[in-house]
Amino acid sequence: MTLNLRVEAKSCKSSGKIKGKKPPKAQCNQGNNSDCCEQGKYYEIYKCSPKVSARTKAVLTINGFGKGADGGGPSECDGKYHSDDTPIVALSTGWFNKRNRCFKNIIIHGNGKSVSAMVVDQCDSTRGCDKEHDYQPPCPNNIVDASRAVWKALGVPKKDWGEMDIHWSDA
Repeated sequence: MTLNLRVEAKSCKSSGKIKGKKPPKAQCNQGNNSDCCEQGKYYEIYKCSPKVSARTKAVLTINGFGKGADGGGPSECDGKYHSDDTPIVALSTGWFNKRNRCFKNIIIHGNGKSVSAMVVDQCDSTRGCDKEHDYQPPCPNNIVDASRAVWKALGVPKKDWGEMDIHWSDA
């Protein structure tokens, strides 16, 4: 068992780093307390995510999926924007699995509750700090970036929206 854990950890190491660039004036949307890239700061990138299990540990973050929101461009699954009143998520690159989870539901467990949400986008762990990514850093490799509908369904008070440890599984 220990050997497998080492192999699993080894298989999801950083793929490198990218150097941050200062966003052009008013080009980084800080809605939902999103971070903007910092000039000269190095950010880890990942092509993988931790192994998916029946209780995959992750960090739930909040994302805007509508046009002009902090999520950047349209969703990667269908090239469209989506309502934040719908339970939807973007998954880190490894979990997004080259669009193989597009329009599939996952079950998110957090705050003593569960909610089903549809995967509509990737939270890019391989690139960032550019116009396409709203001048935000690359996503860590363990993110479930959720609409406000997911946070509401989990019963999290609005003042606590931002980051929360959760676990998830395929529906």
